[in-house]
Amino acid sequence: MASAPEDPVLERYFKGHKAAITSVDFSPNGKQLATASWDTFLMLWNFKPQARAFRYVGHKDVITSVQFSPLGNLLASASRDRTVRLWIPDKRGKSSEFKAHTAPVRSVDFSADGQFLATASEDKSIKVWNMYRQRFLYSLYRHTHWVRCAKFSPDGRLIVSCSEDKTIKIWDTTSKQCVNNFSDSIGFANFVDFNPNGTCIASAGSDHTVKIWDIRVNKLLQHYQVHNCGVNCVSFHPSGNYLITASSDGTLKILDLLEGRLIYTLQGHTGPVFTVSFSKGGELFSSGGADAQVLLWRTNFDELNCKDVFKKSLKRLHFDSPPHLLDIYPRTPHPHEGKIETVEINPKLEVIDLQTSTPPVVDVLSFDSTTTTETTVRTLPDKGEEMCGYFMNPSLMSSESSPTLKKKTDDVSDLPSESQRSIPLAVTEALEHIMEQLNVLTETVSILEQRLTLTEDKLKDCLENQQKLCNAIQQKS
Repeated sequence: MASAPEDPVLERYFKGHKAAITSVDFSPNGKQLATASWDTFLMLWNFKPQARAFRYVGHKDVITSVQFSPLGNLLASASRDRTVRLWIPDKRGKSSEFKAHTAPVRSVDFSADGQFLATASEDKSIKVWNMYRQRFLYSLYRHTHWVRCAKFSPDGRLIVSCSEDKTIKIWDTTSKQCVNNFSDSIGFANFVDFNPNGTCIASAGSDHTVKIWDIRVNKLLQHYQVHNCGVNCVSFHPSGNYLITASSDGTLKILDLLEGRLIYTLQGHTGPVFTVSFSKGGELFSSGGADAQVLLWRTNFDELNCKDVFKKSLKRLHFDSPPHLLDIYPRTPHPHEGKIETVEINPKLEVIDLQTSTPPVVDVLSFDSTTTTETTVRTLPDKGEEMCGYFMNPSLMSSESSPTLKKKTDDVSDLPSESQRSIPLAVTEALEHIMEQLNVLTETVSILEQRLTLTEDKLKDCLENQQKLCNAIQQKS
């Protein structure tokens, strides 16, 4: 382990979601955090004290995955409503939606250059989309059960996917073929990802295990059994030396991959932990789970300059690169359950500045690419996965003209006041239905216009051909 004097510490926690957190991701500049939840909302948190948080409204069912694009100018989200949405992460929150799959979408992942997006679904397929044109490119079909996760390799040449069919598959993005297959007889992987230099993959197992595979020699390198319940998510430190895991046993674990052992157990959550992610620089990590809390931790344990590691690893992005010491083979053959004791950290949420745990929240509504930026108050069921029937009440004033935007949204769990009662659900549904019908009419008119244009072109061609025929007959006579 790299020399470092301090243990990880809990810096802040954010309250704003009404149900379990399913996914977290840091912006590339490390100044924001995006979170997804069962409550159907995306939230964008700013790390400045008392900075407003934005809640993006648009999905109609549980959001399963969220990720920033490499430049940070887009947010992609996947949902059980079978759609993927692309959001502009600002106060307007403009978004576009595409119906990505025929079943719930479980994950989204941008390629490192931002050109492509991979989506994984319960329709047993992985789909790849072109981001510049926002169009579908190709599907990958070989899994025989729900696909839970799909990730690009750092160089974009490969995709790794895991499924409830108990297999992990590696795909070549050029040939569109499955080039490798890891199978398990006991459990399936809930989550899978490449290490930063692209030579290995880590899987989070429903059988309580974490496994590290070398994809160049198809060898299981490390096998950790450190959790008491299923492992839901893993995240590599940017140096590639550490892996953090999130489990339904309510803990986060930090593994030293060079030593091949568990070094920290973190117990900040009060229920199953579903997601965890390091920031792009590795100095922070965030976690979320069934307690609807988002915890922000400072890493502290690794002072290694990640830029130096990246420079050394640049030439290692291809299969034919020779291995070197930065590979994650254990330095010694001892198993991870060695005699060195691990450090347990249980902060009990003792964060000094509790004021920042519930920053002012601004709701940003998005209906089929139309956006409004308005303060809204919502009443939602506290628990349960089916969150579709929520109530809405947009206020009368927009954010630009309203000085009341920052007032009393400090605790979004507060019930609405008498003047902010929700619009009846029937009215909301009727308005949504009208919007859908208007969209259908717009599309129909557009198609009719295209057909009319085609008909006019064909008629013009017919008239021109008829004229040519007449001229030819006249010349012969």
